[in-house]
Amino acid sequence: MPYDWTKSDSEAAAQELHLWPHQSLPPRGYAWFIGATFVLILLPLFGLLGTVLLWGILPFIVAAVAGIWFALDRSRHNAQILEILTLSDDKAHLVRLNPRGDRQEWECNRYWVRPEMHDSDGPVPHYVTLRGAGREVEIGAFLSEDERVALYGELLSKLRAPA
Repeated sequence: MPYDWTKSDSEAAAQELHLWPHQSLPPRGYAWFIGATFVLILLPLFGLLGTVLLWGILPFIVAAVAGIWFALDRSRHNAQILEILTLSDDKAHLVRLNPRGDRQEWECNRYWVRPEMHDSDGPVPHYVTLRGAGREVEIGAFLSEDERVALYGELLSKLRAPA
């Protein structure tokens, strides 16, 4: 699962939940995919070697590979999200680090934090939010449906248990 619970270094009693989007293509696989795509697109061009047609088709092939490269790079950049939920004895603190570097924070007294699951009325099925301090914030919206259900159960048990 693309999240894990850890102990915070600063406070012995605090627990941290780190969440991030799943990325199925690691950097090495990314390079192999771009290289393999380029080679496979070039294979049919061997019959055109030495002809004028090669120079007419080559710019379109380069544009196709560049388009795939741009799309994959954009997708990898947009998935650089990190959410950190810190649960200490008396407070819950959620930080979301977005791909462009901006930071969103929410803090509430731990006693008043209530996780909620919106089965069908959220932007995604089984949408998980935390309610407290007069606000409702989303958590783990980028997770899969099954992962959000598991996350909700873990949040319920962690917030009910004493810190």
